[in-house]
Formats: sequence, C-alpha cells, structure tokens
Amino acid sequence: MHPRIDPPDDLLALAATQAGVISAEQALSFGLSRASIKRFVDQKAWQRLTRGVFLLGVGEPPWLGLAWAGTLLGGAHSRIGFAAAGHLWGIVPEPPRTIHVLVPHASMLKPRGSWVFLRERSGVREQRSPGYPSRTTIEDTVLDLCADVGPAALIDLTTAAIQSQKTTASRLLACADNRSRLPNRELLINLLGDVAAGSESALELAYLRDVERRHQLPPAQRQHRSAKHRAVRDLRYDEFGVLIELDGRTHLPKRFRDMRRDNAALLGGEVTLRYGWSDVTERPCEVAWQVAALLTRCGWQGMPVRCSWCRNLPDL
Repeated sequence: MHPRIDPPDDLLALAATQAGVISAEQALSFGLSRASIKRFVDQKAWQRLTRGVFLLGVGEPPWLGLAWAGTLLGGAHSRIGFAAAGHLWGIVPEPPRTIHVLVPHASMLKPRGSWVFLRERSGVREQRSPGYPSRTTIEDTVLDLCADVGPAALIDLTTAAIQSQKTTASRLLACADNRSRLPNRELLINLLGDVAAGSESALELAYLRDVERRHQLPPAQRQHRSAKHRAVRDLRYDEFGVLIELDGRTHLPKRFRDMRRDNAALLGGEVTLRYGWSDVTERPCEVAWQVAALLTRCGWQGMPVRCSWCRNLPDL
C-alpha cells in the first residue's frame, strides 16, 4: 500500500491565489502523483472543473475560479478578454456565463464548458496582461466591448472605465489610434473627446450630445461646485443663472436634499431644471426646447436648431 500523500502547503498556497483552482500540471510539479489527484477527486476533496483543472474544496465554483481555470486551460500566454475582462476590471457589473480567453494565434483550443478560446493576432492589443488572472488592459477591454454595442452601452462602458480611475480618456484615445480596425470608431472618438472636455457621467454625455450640441444650445459649465452653497451641479449656464441637474435616481432622501439645494439656488437668483435618464435619452428634443425657452427668458439671444428628430415642437 502506498503511503497517503496530502497536498503540500505550497500547492495550497498557490491554489489560494488562484481562487481555489489548480491545474494537473501544477499539482504534478509540487510532487503529487496522478493517483493522488484521482484520490482527492474520488474523496470529493477536490472537484474536476474540466479535464486537467481542479477546484480544491466542494460547492459551487466561484466565478473568479472559473476565470482562473480559463487561463490555466489557455496556457502561459493566455489572458481573459471581452466581458469577462470587463467584469474583472469592474466595468461590467454581472459576471458573464461565457468566459472568453484570448490565446496566441497558433493555438487550436476548442470551446470547452464555460470557456471559449479566441485566437488573437499580435499587434492588435497591447502585449502586457495585467492582473491576476491575466487579462487584456482596461483600454483594450473597453475597445473590444464597444465594438459590438449601441450608443447607450458604449457611453456606459466608457464612462464606467474612466470613473473607475483605472484609465483616462487620453489613454483610451491613444489605444484607439493604434487600432487599424475599430467598429464605432467615430462615435467612440467623439465620446472620448467629450469626456476629455469635462463630462463625467453617462447621462451628462447624453445631454451634451443629444440636447446641447444637436440643438446648438450654448455650452454649459460642467460639474460646477458652488462655494456659497457647497452643492455640486451637473451643468450651469453662468451667464443666464440657469442650472441643469441630471439625476437618474429618485430616492426620497436625495429628493429632499435636492429641494434644499434648489431653494438655495432660487434665493440666489438662479433657476434649476432637473431631468432624468428617460427625459434625456427618450425626449432630448423636448428637453432642448425647454432649456432653450428658459435661457431665452433669462437673456440668451440665440435660437435652438431643429434636428432630424424634432417633431411638433412649437417655435420659441
């Protein structure tokens, strides 16, 4: 009878850094035999996630463990990409059920379970693979995800990446410039230019694009902080004493706080208009006309321009 062999401490430590997942090659390199590995599985101390990859312990494998398994299956030069990389970077809220793993172009790995292996050509993305498990850079991840989404999702992804403070509009622009093929290039470049100009939220960017610029309203000052009232305003037309607050939430405490801020602004001779996500994205022309009407009343000499979406809106 062969002596019982337990997993060495160094192997357990390695597994702990990989969300509890190890490969058969790693286990063998620490002195375990294939028979020992089989015994751990038979005793349900380990569970086989797929051929050659194991989770130490019982229960549902964590998503991070599945991501680690993908890189172990893909090999030394593999890395997590697309939505799975976005989740690792914190810009895709929900963990995707399918984990895309980028592998060298010469690799011939076929899809297996939760993992899809995508061959990538050198030069398309940055070579460095930061993080544990390894993944595409946040800039490449954003560009990959933006290639196949609509304008609203593109705004959300780009804004989330920049607000995470893990990248900047300038770095994303530089990464985009290095790609010869980039779907949604024009929209993405314009959006990043808007962010670089000071816009920070997805709702604010939608206002900038679909309300202010499309209807040629005067440019507002963004993210203005009032020293007198200590209130953050999304948009402010200083010359006309008009404040625009963009708010996607309707929580009761915040509504009372907004009321106090609006009252303070009114006492200071300023007027506040507030719009939510549905207003700006579904009725941008109505919003533009309303803002223009107030600006005109407050002294603006210009006129809004009708866009192709404007219908049945009265002249000012």
